[in-house]
Amino acid sequence: MSSPVLTPLELPKSGTKVLVITAHPDDVDFGAGGTIATLTKLGVEVTYCITTDGHQGGEDESISREEMRKIRRVEQSAAGKILGVNTIHYLGKDDGSIVPSLSLREEFVRVIRMAKPEILITQSPERNWARMPASHPDHMAVGEVAVQAVYPDARNQFAFPHLLKEGLEPWNVPKIWVMSHHSPTKYLDVTENIELKFQALESHKSQTAHVTDLRERVTGWMAMASKAANLPEGRFAEMFFEVNA
Repeated sequence: MSSPVLTPLELPKSGTKVLVITAHPDDVDFGAGGTIATLTKLGVEVTYCITTDGHQGGEDESISREEMRKIRRVEQSAAGKILGVNTIHYLGKDDGSIVPSLSLREEFVRVIRMAKPEILITQSPERNWARMPASHPDHMAVGEVAVQAVYPDARNQFAFPHLLKEGLEPWNVPKIWVMSHHSPTKYLDVTENIELKFQALESHKSQTAHVTDLRERVTGWMAMASKAANLPEGRFAEMFFEVNA
């Protein structure tokens, strides 16, 4: 089967609300940092929901896992500010423990109804055999539950009815952008914001300081995306699978 033809993302207008739901601190910066910077510069209001505390990350054995939980939250908050994101919901789940569940679906529905996004950005619930690190079990579980939360629950007044008592009315999310999908359909040229993406990634010092070729590695991924999108040499892109929900 041939790959779908990539077409440019249609960027939302100023004032549009976007919610990003990911598994770990740094996931959004790797997968969509350039896109987030582009959106916030346009006046889009971006909110993050980070599912786990990321305590299994990093390679420094001298850092206790309890301390790592704290470090990763501070790092993600700093990275968010670099990209223009100030509102972050930390759910604090244990890294490596995420499975699709009704309780997690409820938490995502709560955040969706609070944020009222026109676009949800999340991770792929489908395994990408060409990029195994993108298919961490937490990533796939979060992607699956986020999609379930969009449809049917966030828009359904009879799903989790106690949320109505919290003042959280049903909300219909019309569009989803899926990161790290094996068959992306959309791309965004983020060349002008690649430096902000790198700065955000480098804010995650506990995860990236030991990666001496971080910029070269990420640049290579983005150059491959640019080539797939038929952009001129020297341009850099991020790719998504777009869903009309």
